[in-house]
Amino acid sequence: MNQNPFLAPYTTPHQTAPFDKIKNDDYLPAIKDGLEQGRKEVEAIVKNAAKPTFENTIVALEQSGEQLGKVTSVLFNLNSAETSPEIQAIVKEVSPMLSEYGNDITLNEKLFARIKTVYDQREKLKLDPESAMLLEKAYKRFSRNGANLDEKGKERLRAIDKELSQLSLQFGENVLNETNEYTMLVTDEKDLAGLPDYVVEAAKATAKQKGKEGYVFSLQAPSYGPFMQYADNRELRKQLYMAFNGRGFHGDKNDNSAIIDKIVKLRYERANLLGYPTHADFVLEESMAGSRSKVQSFLDELVGYARPAAEKQLGELTTYAKANGFTDDKLQAWDNSYYAEKLKKEKYDLDDETLKPYFKLENVLNGAFTVANKLYGITFKERKDIPVYNAEVKTFDVFDKDGKFLAVFYGDYFPRAGKRSGAWMNDLQGQKVEKGQNVRPHIINVCNFTRPTDTKPSLLTFYEVTTLFHEFGHGLHGMLANGNYESLSGTSVPRDFVELPSQVMENWCYDPEALKLFAKHYQTGEVIPNELIEKIRASQNFLAGLANLRQLRFGMVDMYYHGQKPTGESISDVENKVDSLTNLFPRVEGVAFSPAFSHIFAGGYSAGYYSYKWSEVLDADAFEFFKENGGLTNKTAADSFRKNVLEKGGSERPMELYKKFRGREPSPKAMLRRSGLIL
Repeated sequence: MNQNPFLAPYTTPHQTAPFDKIKNDDYLPAIKDGLEQGRKEVEAIVKNAAKPTFENTIVALEQSGEQLGKVTSVLFNLNSAETSPEIQAIVKEVSPMLSEYGNDITLNEKLFARIKTVYDQREKLKLDPESAMLLEKAYKRFSRNGANLDEKGKERLRAIDKELSQLSLQFGENVLNETNEYTMLVTDEKDLAGLPDYVVEAAKATAKQKGKEGYVFSLQAPSYGPFMQYADNRELRKQLYMAFNGRGFHGDKNDNSAIIDKIVKLRYERANLLGYPTHADFVLEESMAGSRSKVQSFLDELVGYARPAAEKQLGELTTYAKANGFTDDKLQAWDNSYYAEKLKKEKYDLDDETLKPYFKLENVLNGAFTVANKLYGITFKERKDIPVYNAEVKTFDVFDKDGKFLAVFYGDYFPRAGKRSGAWMNDLQGQKVEKGQNVRPHIINVCNFTRPTDTKPSLLTFYEVTTLFHEFGHGLHGMLANGNYESLSGTSVPRDFVELPSQVMENWCYDPEALKLFAKHYQTGEVIPNELIEKIRASQNFLAGLANLRQLRFGMVDMYYHGQKPTGESISDVENKVDSLTNLFPRVEGVAFSPAFSHIFAGGYSAGYYSYKWSEVLDADAFEFFKENGGLTNKTAADSFRKNVLEKGGSERPMELYKKFRGREPSPKAMLRRSGLIL
């Protein structure tokens, strides 16, 4: 009988997950074993005859459940990056078990009594800031999750959490099904007018792969995005737009409308049960922003800056379109990318086709490595002997400036049927100090970039370049983590602080010094010329008002769902209300973005989507500090950012860490200046 790889010590390099040995049949037994072990570890804390101390209660609880985490980190990563009906079935089966396990801990009265005893003595314990934060988080984890409820309340909380975990999974599966099931077959070559060769070539390859004659376009980003940007056939653009924006909204087996209604109501009931007016109040108590009113006024203020700029920019775009053959009165949503791309080309003599030859995927990845090396002294060395879950995944050892091993980095860059859309960072093993040893992290970046074709390597659009740098910034937050406790390490920070490292990294994509390190023509090796860099920089704020308004639209819809008592309004009604403030395009019947808004309904961003804009305030202010004194050679800024932000994780309050890095609180002026919304 084969040994379950999860139940034995890993013998792989750096004890990485043995993907080559793991079978689907291994998950359930290993998770059941992990649950049993975790429960025994918690029971040992509760039954400890010694009086409660920081070590025997708080640290012991922090270190419990290690076996379970080992299995679930692999399973949930695969469910996002390489799923299958079998994996989805396993996740559905184990999610309620995990939810129940979590509740068994947070609703354990005797355990909470021990934690409260330690917490009540916190002033006398003379803990260092990180340990004090762990104690506070442990206490709040219980008090914010039902420890003070009566038995009836605890039972209801368990039922809500179980249902929410299942609903979120179903939501994500429905979006993935809708994305995968749709294809648009084009057989008349006239309908390909305007599309670049690489898009046509990829569509032909997709058709061939699906056993069809012609050209197949899909809702995957590398197919959908370019079609909306370049295809002259307006009717087909509309068709694809309707399919993409109708995901989860067709009244069929993949419809997410009822799921949204249930999730919103259950989150509200849960918040009320715990003594909070709304789900947003519950979530934001632990955020950098601190309150619902602060978030709402932040979003309202930014709409006030963005909307006038967006109206002006849409007017300019409409004028341009009409001068170039557009005959309708108003541009529709499926015209936006198409005319924006043409206007950008005319205004700045710049488009993705001009830039892509300079952004071969391998060069861009090496560019991210080089920027990290210049700033923080770290180096990356590719390995071929670390097991991976798909042959396309690359693995690297990461070393510090003194040659000490820092992390394992996995890069997974192309779309597949089993991979959800978008881009994200995760860890397969977190960082912590245990038994005097600094356990180093295993970090993964997952993206969906343009694939290589028979004639060309993977050449990235500039948006894809910034996406790679963004996720790599999250990766650095994980790789450079240097705390004692895994639950406070790396990206374990409030949602509105977690985007700071990722968005700071994006800034280097516009920096001439950084660009020249990696933007080289894939055929000639020529470094990107200065005139193209200037055009990239000049076009950075192109239609920035519209782009800001789009992000604010998402944030405001999120707050509408989660910042008040559920209204019972339809999805269309909710979006129409927010759109009256944040959407300048005509409303389209039969589509809605909420039913595919995975960030807030299948991910961790509920009542937190505003954090992308909040973090822009931080990153613009932070990057001005880098640029004030030397850019990539600004060791003062780089050392301070590494020491006070990247290494610290959630060990101290975000504002305190930011002030240690910057010397003051952030100012929104830098972001407004960068976006061209103020002078």
